[in-house]
Amino acid sequence: MKPLAHGTFTMITGVLYLALITNVLLVVAGLPLVLLLITTDPARSWPLLALTAPFCTPGVSAAFATFREFSRGGATPARAFLAGWLTTWRRAFQLGALVTAVVVVLLVDLKFFADSTISVAVVPVLGVLTVLVIAVGLISLVAIADTPGARLGDVIRASLYLGVRRWYLTVVSLLMIGTQIALFTSMPAIALGLTMAPAFYLAWANSRYTLRPVLTIDDVPALAPGRS
Repeated sequence: MKPLAHGTFTMITGVLYLALITNVLLVVAGLPLVLLLITTDPARSWPLLALTAPFCTPGVSAAFATFREFSRGGATPARAFLAGWLTTWRRAFQLGALVTAVVVVLLVDLKFFADSTISVAVVPVLGVLTVLVIAVGLISLVAIADTPGARLGDVIRASLYLGVRRWYLTVVSLLMIGTQIALFTSMPAIALGLTMAPAFYLAWANSRYTLRPVLTIDDVPALAPGRS
């Protein structure tokens, strides 16, 4: 067997370092939510989870910004994560609060109508809307990480349109995040320590491809302020 070329070895170690550092920083950024999920019953503590979730979304947008910098050969993961958090936290928090509020309302309505006579018609619609809101939130975080100065309304509209238009990519992204959540419920140590960053990286790459029509127009982001 031939030994690995220096460039290949450097790339592999760089990817492993990216995954390790991003995993650690994601856990730190989302520590309140992680502690609640581990120490409480989500079915009972969901109001606290809903209040905490928006404060953790800037960590996700920072991770997406880290992946973006890594793909461009930019700053080290730790520095890129911190820079991404500082530049996206405001819009990421606003987006997280909005998505959380809408999802809570939809889930409460879903539970209310679950045992009613119109559940057959209403519950599927509420379920689809809940999934759609989560998908738009995920894609919007990718857009915010790529274009921090974009208006939140423009980001949400573009994410909704492209997320529905390229629904097959949206489904793949949701399956990746869903698999990570399922792994967390059964093996939280592995989910937090090993697979979280790779799962978010795959979702980021997939969602960024979804957003290509508005992120790369003549190398200028279409979502940038002042862009028509």
